[in-house]
Formats: sequence, structure tokens, C-alpha cells
Amino acid sequence: MIEGGRLRRPSEVLRPAGGDVGAEPGAVRPREGDPPRGARRGARQGGLGRGAGPEDLPPPAALQRGQRVRPLARRRRGEELGHPSPPGPAEGVCRDVPSVDILVWSELPTGAGLGSSAAYAVCLAAALLTACGAISCPLKEGESTARWTEEELTLINSWAFQGERVIHGNPSGVDNAVGTWGGALRYQSGKITPLKRVPTLRILLTNTKVPRSTKVLVAGVKEKILKFPAIMNPVLDSIDAISQECQSVLEAMPANPSLEYYPVLEELFDINQHHLNVIGVGHPSLDRLCRVTASHGLHSKLTGAGGGGCGITLLRPDTSPLAVEAAKRDLCACGFECWETNIGAPGVTLHSSSSLNAEVLHALSES
Repeated sequence: MIEGGRLRRPSEVLRPAGGDVGAEPGAVRPREGDPPRGARRGARQGGLGRGAGPEDLPPPAALQRGQRVRPLARRRRGEELGHPSPPGPAEGVCRDVPSVDILVWSELPTGAGLGSSAAYAVCLAAALLTACGAISCPLKEGESTARWTEEELTLINSWAFQGERVIHGNPSGVDNAVGTWGGALRYQSGKITPLKRVPTLRILLTNTKVPRSTKVLVAGVKEKILKFPAIMNPVLDSIDAISQECQSVLEAMPANPSLEYYPVLEELFDINQHHLNVIGVGHPSLDRLCRVTASHGLHSKLTGAGGGGCGITLLRPDTSPLAVEAAKRDLCACGFECWETNIGAPGVTLHSSSSLNAEVLHALSES
């Protein structure tokens, strides 16, 4: 999680609660969440063509002039995918931004499928849009945190998506969306829909430290679909059904906070993980992760692209702290890294310096 990405002048910190870790199987994405990239038809298999570069972004002068800003290339394709180019602010709203230093503090490992690039892009977009006056500074005196209006969040998300295009070329837009709005989002056939009233869930996040290539994994899934359509398409339909079922469970939980929902989620985790192995995005390290946590009565699945990277383990409210610590110890003995965290948190947020923890303040003061 990016704890701070701030301009030096103001004493504020931008903190998105999103990136790329999914607590539920399938395509529902709470906070850091995910279907495996390329594992579902219509999910991250389309694209905007070749990778976008800096030449595709609007010139900074256009924003300062108050013009309606649009990318210089491939605007039409992006809008067809539901990602319109970010509009510019009204005439006279923007001001010039002086030379600034931007400092980022992150607890997200990069290249592990957790959406660290999207978290960075969201923070950077929010910081610069605030600095130039395109959006307001929502933090009032005496407040520790504040969030922008829905309209302003939409603008932040649009610019963050452009940053993701520069980095990845063909992003789905779901990572920057969950970093902007937080909570839980459903991604299907290029459409991103927020889920209402979803619970905050505890998870154990484990990084296997096994590098993988999303591009190679996506290509492998496509090849299997083309080679065995009668076999693969039902598997993908089943993954979609898992996602639908999981969404229903998550939306029912806030109104009735009962432990009875957790065995259902755990079973969906297990089924989903088996399906992901079938379509070719599993890895022996992930299988080992699932076996280790299962030995402690816990249920896990991969997150992100698969092929290594990270896995998530669902922790019930009544899970014994001793069981969690024992699982973490055994996972670390495998050479993995583990963190306890939550999913379903708010998205990008403006923080006052006084609200930051000592570790972040120390990092900022040493810059």
C-alpha cells in the first residue's frame, strides 16, 4: 500500500487503498483484487493496440491553458473500451505547477501482481491535479483524512489510466479504478461496476517471489482456448459463475454478519484455484502455498496473473491468532513473504502529516 506520495510543498499525503489483490475468486475485485489476468474471456485479453508511450499523452501546456484535454493518439479505441480520455478543467481553473519533488513510500512489492503501478499512478494523478487546481484540496483544518468528490475521483481515475497505458500498453483499467474508488469492483467484458455494501475481509497475503510474465501467461491461456475450446470454455464459464456467486455472498454479508458465509467463500476459493490450474496459470510455488495454509485449516488461491507471484488466504473473524502465526512461520520457511492485511478499504485518500505513522514520517523526513 502506498503510504505516501506527496508534493513537498503541502503537508499532505495521498494514500490509495487499492492495487491488485483479490479476496474473492473470479472477477470481483475488492480493494486489491483480481481475476487472473487473461484467464477470463473478455478480461484483459483485448487491448488498445501497441503499447502507449509518452507521445500519446496530452501536452502539459494544454492542461494549463484550460483546454479540453485528450490524448493525441488512439483516443477512439480507449473510449470504445469504456475509458474516455480525461477531460480538462474549466477555463481559468488550473494554475501553473512549480518544479516539485514527489516522494513515494510503498509497502507493495513491485512486479508481484499487486497493482503497485496503478497505486502509484492514482497517487501521482491526485497529487498533480490537486497541485494545479484542477481538483479541490478536500482536507479541512483539523481533519486527518479527506476524499474528493465523485466527479473529481473520476478525473483522477482517467489520468491514472493514462499512466497505466504508458506503463503496460493494454491495461484493463480495473487496477487504477480500484485504487481510486476502493471497496469492491466487478470487471466483466471491459465494464467496471462498483459493488455496494461489501464487508472488509482479513487476508494473509503471500509473495512467493517467483517472477512471471503476464504476457506469456495470457498467451498460454489463449492458446489453450483455441486448441481445446470445448474443454476450456466451460471452465471459463464456471470461473464466471464462481465470481457471480462470490458477489452475491459479499453483498449479503454486511446485512447479516454471520460466520456462515465464510465456509462458502473458502469453498469458492478452492474451486477457483483448481480452475486456474486447469487453464494454465498455476505454479508449483502456489500449490505449495495452498498446501501449507491448508495444513492450518486455511484456504488460499492465487492472485494477479498467476504463474508465481502472490496468493491470498482468507482469514475468518474467529481464526486463531496462533494458527495464523503458525501458517506465516511455515510460509516464511518456504522462502515466501507474508503480510496480514484487509480488503474492501476506501480508495485514494488525502492524509494530513499528523495522521501518518512514525515509519512513514521518518522516511519522508530523511528525503
